[in-house]
Amino acid sequence: MIPISDDNPTLRTPIVTYLLLGAIGATWVFVQGAGLNVLALVSSICHYGLVPGELTGQAPVGLEVPLSDDLSCVVDRNPINLFTPLTSMFLHGSWSHILGNCLFFWVFGNNVEDSMGRLRFIVFYIVCGLAAAAAQVLVDPASPVPMVGASGAISGIMGAYLLLYPRVRVNMLFIFIIIIRIIPLPAWLVLLYWFGLQVVAGLPQLDPLNAKVSSGVAVWAHVGGFVAGLVLVKLFENPNLTSRRTTYRHRYHPDHP
Repeated sequence: MIPISDDNPTLRTPIVTYLLLGAIGATWVFVQGAGLNVLALVSSICHYGLVPGELTGQAPVGLEVPLSDDLSCVVDRNPINLFTPLTSMFLHGSWSHILGNCLFFWVFGNNVEDSMGRLRFIVFYIVCGLAAAAAQVLVDPASPVPMVGASGAISGIMGAYLLLYPRVRVNMLFIFIIIIRIIPLPAWLVLLYWFGLQVVAGLPQLDPLNAKVSSGVAVWAHVGGFVAGLVLVKLFENPNLTSRRTTYRHRYHPDHP
């Protein structure tokens, strides 16, 4: 099931959400060649993706990690590595990767921004993304594999949404063979189910005997970002904006939870 919208109106134009989506899209097109130029895609992931073993120094210099049939990333000690927890948030590995992340961001980001205000929201987004990166590094500090994607920061937004609007209906697209349905579900069910999937998928990586078992997805970054969002949302929430949203919803949308 895929979230496509929610029944949660906003009071202000989510400018930061639009700008971040624009920055992610521009990076994909102009830096990564929109996935059409393999050399540009692999180079961007190698140079600006987060490699845990480079940050911790536990991956040996010169170790090669194949990313395509004839292209590999090589572990180095370039100073740019210190900034990859930030730069990696704007990179993606494929069209499905970027479109999936942007869809989740579109559904949940605008309401969280509306509850925090623009400046607080962008700081919250970055902090959650950094927390997500830290979680993945902590779980696999020697990994030489580059990690890219906005999903860690977006996971933080989802954690915030869970506490702010647990009863709001999220419209989920359900597809099974020829059956297509849109099913409204409470946000708490959607988000806790998603979080549970990430934890289950990541558990094998905690076993030293299965350290190399991976789906290729940085699930512990998702977990870390989500938990950061849960913990930090009340610190970043603007009570005045939240109160205005609650009043508006009760006055003009009394049927919404």
